[in-house]
Amino acid sequence: MVIHMIKGVIFDLDGVLVSTDELHYKAWKRLAKEIGISDFKREDNEKQRGVSRMESLQIVLDKGNKSYTEEEKEEFAERKNNYYKEMLKELDGSAVLPGALETVKLLKEKGIMTAVGSASKNAPDILEKIGLLTYMDKISSGLDTTRSKPDPEVFLVAADKLGLPPQDCLVIEDSAAGVQAAKAAGMKALGVGPYYFSLGADYEAENLAVSINWESILNEV
Repeated sequence: MVIHMIKGVIFDLDGVLVSTDELHYKAWKRLAKEIGISDFKREDNEKQRGVSRMESLQIVLDKGNKSYTEEEKEEFAERKNNYYKEMLKELDGSAVLPGALETVKLLKEKGIMTAVGSASKNAPDILEKIGLLTYMDKISSGLDTTRSKPDPEVFLVAADKLGLPPQDCLVIEDSAAGVQAAKAAGMKALGVGPYYFSLGADYEAENLAVSINWESILNEV
């Protein structure tokens, strides 16, 4: 019987450790209204889960019938991000999702390394504002990567920063694209969040506050 030990856990940020979904939605909706798109809805925002800023912008632009230059698109994306960053100033520890801090502490007690793997360029700022920055050994974010999930780049960078081979890492994700990225990286995935049962992850939990058999997940037989 072979036991494979997980030595590092890589957390997606939004929807796993913290909830800033509402801030993203408000920022995109404000931009959409400014460029003449009045019917940007929460269902459209759902499609933006786990994808890059420019891909998220395209979901907004697809609601309209105008075409824009790359320069205009870059300006739109930057404008939205500035709205979002302005809202982030109000962010604090109350935005941490249930069970997130306890899970990170538990893993640290077990000697497991921890990292964040997120497409967001704001990841370090967000972690600092919610009080989780000091618990993370490494951060892999949009500042380090050019390809978005389901490409595995963000998780491979995280593993490299931790000094671990991919097979020694577990990813915790709330999006199908994120789970696909983890598998493409050669990592196991724990799916959480409202769609945890349909993400195709190796392990499933509604959220990090429920009872999770960490011994079984970390010491895979």
